[in-house]
Amino acid sequence: MDIEEVANKVTLKDLRPIAKEHGIRTSCVKKIDIVRQLPEEVLEELARK
Repeated sequence: MDIEEVANKVTLKDLRPIAKEHGIRTSCVKKIDIVRQLPEEVLEELARK
């Protein structure tokens, strides 16, 4: 699944805790930017949801 598709599928409310676990800043950042910084394993897991 494409990164943009994952970003469209997942809400920011669901994405924030996952980003914080991986040390990604979440304030003043677009959702697509957070998704781009996530590891591949996490993106695959999000795509399955």
